[in-house]
Amino acid sequence: MNRKIGVVGLGYVGLPVAVAFGKEHDIVGFDINQHRIETLLDGMDYTNEVTSEELQEANIMFTSNPSSLAEVDFIIVAVPTPINEHKQPDLTPLLKASETVGANLQKGTIVVYESTVYPGATEEVCVPMLEAKSGLKAGEDFFIGYSPERINPGDKEHTFTTITKVVSGQTDEVLEIVADVYSSVVKAGVYKASSIKVAEAAKVIENTQRDVNIALMNELALIFDRLDIDTSEVLKASGTKWNFLNFTPGLVGGHCIGVDPYYLTHKAESVGHHPEVILAGRRINDNMGSFIATSLVKKMIHNNLQVQGAKVTVLGLTFKENVPDLRNSKVIDVIRELQEFGVDVQITDAQADSKEAEEEYGVSLIDYNELEAADAVIFAVPHREYTEQGWEQFERLLKNGKGIIIDIKSRLNRNDFPDGITIWKL
Repeated sequence: MNRKIGVVGLGYVGLPVAVAFGKEHDIVGFDINQHRIETLLDGMDYTNEVTSEELQEANIMFTSNPSSLAEVDFIIVAVPTPINEHKQPDLTPLLKASETVGANLQKGTIVVYESTVYPGATEEVCVPMLEAKSGLKAGEDFFIGYSPERINPGDKEHTFTTITKVVSGQTDEVLEIVADVYSSVVKAGVYKASSIKVAEAAKVIENTQRDVNIALMNELALIFDRLDIDTSEVLKASGTKWNFLNFTPGLVGGHCIGVDPYYLTHKAESVGHHPEVILAGRRINDNMGSFIATSLVKKMIHNNLQVQGAKVTVLGLTFKENVPDLRNSKVIDVIRELQEFGVDVQITDAQADSKEAEEEYGVSLIDYNELEAADAVIFAVPHREYTEQGWEQFERLLKNGKGIIIDIKSRLNRNDFPDGITIWKL
């Protein structure tokens, strides 16, 4: 492999990609965020996806200067693809990245996109921008590939190098080059998709499948709550069958599962198909925050607690445990609903950045040790900092060691909780 590699976007996805390649090759790591570049140059990754030791081992020229991309001939684009307030794809970061790459594109370069998109987006949206900014022709002067990201934030077992990499290319020759480049670092090997659209579709349905399955579990949790049945106990019993799928109810947020299905449904509707199952699953998952909040209010009323003015502690704000990522966290839905009831909510998170929480959601994070005793605690995100403390922390967090605990991810053993504590979980 004799390609000079550049990675555009050094976030939760791009940085692990850059580090993996940087351990084997000299590469350029580009990001528009100068603060991000400075912290990486200082050997620190505030997303906690790679260690300082891994950063030192990688030969990466970190830069916010786009002209550095003119020095490479294999560019990997790994920027976010969020949705807007109307739940429609927001391709702004992808278009901006394509604009930057196009302005510095050299003849013979291969541009590989890793960002999750709807089938056709790479060729229909990205290529025209690259051509417009470079003055070059795709398929003649430069070439396109697509290799969907599969990185799971916070997962130290399934990493960039240990997950089979789906690759695709504009031509058979380009496909072979893309496969060769990724094979140089991905130990799990590559899978050559038959086209760019197939690779795009394969990625977007991975998370759509998970979303629909979790929606089914959430709907079952809604039903079992009315029947006064413990959902986790039902799932344990059903799980003894060899082909029962191991999904659990919960809040579905983050930058993948809670977002990607909307990319597929957007494209489906543009070609005249209304995706009923996928959108039904999205509606169920998007409404779980409200259900959790109202369930707490009902418990408070049953326990003769005044709702308005009651103090409730929320443990965790990030979209999943053991990561500092706040993007599209559905915990905020629980918080907003409780505030509508007049509840005084205090929020803490062992890993999230306070400034980011303020900018993203307009909420203030309180230091764990400064929390006031509350009437109820919502155990929203089971960061290791919380799970390692056991039941004693809840006795301390609740007024007089008594009150209500909402265990969203069912991480607490009901048999262990002390007298005077009411526990509710999905």
